[in-house]
Amino acid sequence: MADERFAEHLEHPVGRGHEPAGAFAGAAGGAACGDLVTIRLTVDELRVTDAGFDASGCGAATAAASAVVDLVRGESVFDAARVGSVRVSEALGGLSVGKLHAADLASDALHQALGAAVAASDPRALNNGRALVAMSGGVDSSVAAVLQRATHDEVAAVTLELWRDPENDAEASCCSASAVRQARAIAHQMDLPHFTLDLRRAFRAGVVDPWLDEHAEGLTPNPCVRCNGHVRLDAMVDFADRLGAQTLATGHYARQTPDHLLRAAADDAKDQTYMLAALSRRTLERLRFPLGELTKPEVRALAREHELPVADKADSQDLCFIAGTGRERFLAKHGGLKERPGAVLDQDGATLGEHRGHFHYTVGQRRGLPVQRPEPLYVLRTDARSNTITLGPRAALDTTSVNLRGIRLHNGGDAAAVDGVRLRYHARIVPCRLEPSGSVSLHEPFSAPAPGQTAVLLSGDVVVGCATIAA
Repeated sequence: MADERFAEHLEHPVGRGHEPAGAFAGAAGGAACGDLVTIRLTVDELRVTDAGFDASGCGAATAAASAVVDLVRGESVFDAARVGSVRVSEALGGLSVGKLHAADLASDALHQALGAAVAASDPRALNNGRALVAMSGGVDSSVAAVLQRATHDEVAAVTLELWRDPENDAEASCCSASAVRQARAIAHQMDLPHFTLDLRRAFRAGVVDPWLDEHAEGLTPNPCVRCNGHVRLDAMVDFADRLGAQTLATGHYARQTPDHLLRAAADDAKDQTYMLAALSRRTLERLRFPLGELTKPEVRALAREHELPVADKADSQDLCFIAGTGRERFLAKHGGLKERPGAVLDQDGATLGEHRGHFHYTVGQRRGLPVQRPEPLYVLRTDARSNTITLGPRAALDTTSVNLRGIRLHNGGDAAAVDGVRLRYHARIVPCRLEPSGSVSLHEPFSAPAPGQTAVLLSGDVVVGCATIAA
């Protein structure tokens, strides 16, 4: 029976060569594996109205793509989003280990096409009982999905693909094609429809290119604040509109006030409000943070209770787009920032030695300096124009005033409410006053605020604004 079903799709493929008018396409495979699958489909009123495919390479790729078309034609986008490698294999009577790769490719292509088609569809009336969950394939977002499923009639998951590079460590990145596949498998294990949203172009333009440019300018940028505040979460809220989902839940450790301002998570060690500080209140109105009252051990315990395979998965530690590549290699490959020797200066301007390029160093850095002295030295400043770095003692990094640019207040412009500032991720909150000049006066010294980093403005434990640290 299994051989018959496989042979039927191979000998009489459903939709091969069919290109529906106005279809959205997704492709997977290529030169590396020799197999290529392209799925094309159209969506109207949240239903797959037509689909077709092309495939090259092994016969299993053709059979798997045919099975996908047969499975999704005429189905709601939610049922189509439940189709993955397991469903494709079952439709073919069960695939051998050597042929499962074809089911993976067909599923990847389907979800690329489906995500693009839904993203381009018209917004729907919002359904209070329907929620969308942002899933990265890690334990936090997976538990967020579990908790949403307990409180909503309908829950769907979405995963973003933000970066694809052969040098990238797919297992260490939360935004790679491999991470998308892992998140989809977990969602399907939970019987949740899973959508893939390809934001690679927007991510490159809105996050990676500015990160590279700011390194060239001698700054220390924070790409995660920009990604969350201006690219990633806004795109997923927009996608929720297309599905008619009232809310978007994430696995971030954060809470909200009743009037939709960010508030620190219950677990101070895991609090992520710094990385979310650029979010608008309009976006925050749609966001939910199911983990805000939980600790990390409690989240892992819930994952084990629900038999999630990521219960003990390690947290990602690196920027998603440089995972496995390394910062220096990434700057050279994608930003053209290669060896550029320059002078190492002391506080009086005397030359101490030579460095490899100002963009390799950041204010406050101690390790990896090109000059060694009996007393510890730190980077006090970098100068892109002269390609110099200035070193000095740690005490010279202390300051009680920090200049800001691009100040955004989320509390209706009430600068007087600002009584604290966080000048680095997980750094202590420093009591302060926001001055009319656009600086913050610190009530106690802070060491090494780095130009380009985000300053998060607080009222107690509530985020009321953000800005960028200026030189």
